[in-house]
Amino acid sequence: MKPYPIDSDGFYGEFGGAYIPEILYGCVEQLRNNYLSIIESDDFRQEFDSLLRDYVGRPSPLYLARRLSERYGCRIYLKREDLNHTGAHKINNTIGQILLARRLGKKRIIAETGAGQHGVATATVCALMNMECVVYMGKTDVERQHINVQKMQMLGATVRPVTSGNMTLKDATNEAIRDWCCHPADTHYIIGSTVGPHPYPDMVARLQSVIGEEIKKQLAEKEGRENPDYLIACVGGGSNAAGTIYPYLDDDRIKIVLAEAGGKGVNSGMSAATIQLGKTGIIHGSRTLVMQNEDGQIEEPYSISAGLDYPGIGPIHAHLASTGRARILAVDDDEALQAAFELTRLEGIIPALESAHALGALPKIGFRPGEVAVLTVSGRGDKDMNTYIDYYHQK
Repeated sequence: MKPYPIDSDGFYGEFGGAYIPEILYGCVEQLRNNYLSIIESDDFRQEFDSLLRDYVGRPSPLYLARRLSERYGCRIYLKREDLNHTGAHKINNTIGQILLARRLGKKRIIAETGAGQHGVATATVCALMNMECVVYMGKTDVERQHINVQKMQMLGATVRPVTSGNMTLKDATNEAIRDWCCHPADTHYIIGSTVGPHPYPDMVARLQSVIGEEIKKQLAEKEGRENPDYLIACVGGGSNAAGTIYPYLDDDRIKIVLAEAGGKGVNSGMSAATIQLGKTGIIHGSRTLVMQNEDGQIEEPYSISAGLDYPGIGPIHAHLASTGRARILAVDDDEALQAAFELTRLEGIIPALESAHALGALPKIGFRPGEVAVLTVSGRGDKDMNTYIDYYHQK
């Protein structure tokens, strides 16, 4: 079985595909017809690998967290995506996509962002490549992630606050798609996760798979084997999770644990636990699991983490959940905050709130002595300090 068994129409089982307005058909078809030949070409790989090494700082370290390991009775390695340039895994994808866009002759880049990390990563590569950049961000997220807004502006991007819906990631994505519909010829939309119409989920997963490929090599050096017992990651749209697990999917010995945002509780009405709450539907160009009411209207998600505050999920992860290949755990706000402080106090690493959800899954797994787990710390916590300090003062 190949990783992510995707068919020619972009489906992973019943999930995926491309459900798009006619005006975008040409753009998406151009991507679909060219993305594989471009990203597998020698000149692309050479430029991509060179930038990942010399600009991003890859490979990111695989760190044995000794005190955290003692707490949970196993060997926990942290894949340190927080140490990348711009502070998260997002840069892997934006570098790949802007190199692709340049080869397709595009002159203008648009993006959506929730926590701001994808927006910063997009603005960064646009500055590097001298391309116009417009980032859509929900007004709620603009306020709670203001430092990332300032970074994007300093990098030369135009940040457009979105005031529809609950003014978060879903709404930013809606506006980015509207922009793309108005400028299909010269604009490339750098989607930040494994969501959207085919070929985006597959393309983003492939670009992020550098994470899992590095884990294989690094674990072989440290443990004498490429394969851990567990791979653990947070999942919103799902790109850091996809990158972590991509090279391992055809090995059923490896248990995959994905942590989604439980918010104030899965059944509280204030949650973003899409895999547990969602029903099959269409959102932002693909068929996947979507939080929706009985009439099929999308319900507003909630998470303390802007990057996980999304009512859908990548079709890859919907497929993994439906087939039982991945175990899905909901981690609520308080559990994520407690896990963030635990990592900080035990290991001196302040994680992003998104990554804190993956850490919040650790008490729920039930490790056996001697087992090896790799957990991807998808980003660093600079952007979340106001939330952390508020929580600290409330304790």
